[in-house]
Amino acid sequence: MRRRKTHFSRGPFILHVNVLLFVCSNFVLAGRFDSLLRLPRSGSITSRPKSKIVLSVDDHGARGDGMSDDTAIAGSIVAPKDPEAWEGLNPHKWIYFHGVKHLTVEGGGKIDGMGWEWWGRSCKTNATNPCHPAPTAVIFHRCKDLIVRNLRVINSQQMHVAFTNSLRVKASYLRVTAPAASPNTDGIHISASRDVQIEDCIVRTGDDCISIVSNSSWITIRNIICGPGHGISIGSLGKSKSWAEVHDVVVHGALVSNTENGLRIKTWQGGGGSVTNVIFQNAWMENVSHPIIIDQYYCDSFQTCPNQTSAVKVGNISFLGIKGTSTTEKAMIFACSDDAPCEGLYLEDIHLVSHAGGTTRSFCWQAYGSVSGLVYPPPCFSFEDKDSFIKQKAQYGSENVHSF
Repeated sequence: MRRRKTHFSRGPFILHVNVLLFVCSNFVLAGRFDSLLRLPRSGSITSRPKSKIVLSVDDHGARGDGMSDDTAIAGSIVAPKDPEAWEGLNPHKWIYFHGVKHLTVEGGGKIDGMGWEWWGRSCKTNATNPCHPAPTAVIFHRCKDLIVRNLRVINSQQMHVAFTNSLRVKASYLRVTAPAASPNTDGIHISASRDVQIEDCIVRTGDDCISIVSNSSWITIRNIICGPGHGISIGSLGKSKSWAEVHDVVVHGALVSNTENGLRIKTWQGGGGSVTNVIFQNAWMENVSHPIIIDQYYCDSFQTCPNQTSAVKVGNISFLGIKGTSTTEKAMIFACSDDAPCEGLYLEDIHLVSHAGGTTRSFCWQAYGSVSGLVYPPPCFSFEDKDSFIKQKAQYGSENVHSF
């Protein structure tokens, strides 16, 4: 394995794996720290004690010398098929990194959540099923200066890879896959994190390819292949009257195909906070139901969501160079709140035609913005002062887009 000299502060590295691991091929997890790998005790599901054994990853090649870059996953990590294996354990987690600094996870290996039984029991699959939580395959929580690259994560029980409350994250060359019908299987999830870069990834799942939520900022998404799934989303935000802020997000370069949505912002009625300073740029849509959508009336519920007056404020959102085909007539939707209208929307170089050869159109409600250059379908904004907004957009782009 490749080594390179690195400098960082030594610290504890704890990997929590909440259930049995069936390890195929040659699995190596080697940390650059004085490290522990914590696993539940092996054995049958019915007889397995709930206590844990502690294994040192030093026995598997970890150096912890502050010099060696020797963190790797090679081969396959496979979860148990049976959800009963999580009995008595945290049902939200499988592989969990907490509070690690200067960690690199790589190696070309595969993490398989074996999610089929979980999906079959989901209330999203069958409304008569009770709604229960399911594990996220890999969670990085409160990590700093993190690098994750060159891994496959497949068939997660629910979300695949999540970065939560983390700072300075670089993720690249990830391949995340699950069937299109698998429920809630977001590919890459970013929550309450700052300075995150996601690049050169392929995500094909049953939910959002990438989702950005709850107090995340300075996020860059580049060169993503997305689909099937629900597209690249900011949100959902504001559920149960919660407060959330997401700002300074750039999505630059995406191929989105066979998805329900393309580039989306989704918020619940009744929430608070804001989504501001977002640029979606240079994306190609192929057979996408709603290539561009801002939905402030999002309602992922079996019951009708009541109308509410407060809303997450959406403003200074740009769509530049978005082209391709839509499977629905409404290729662009801007459904904004009566009490918190969308302001500062900007469209430039948009060309979205019908996948079936018909016509496309825009839908607007309480949407205020401006356009430049060719925009098809024709925009439906209540127009703002174009010159002042273009000046603002150019200033934002020159000061921030290149600073990541």
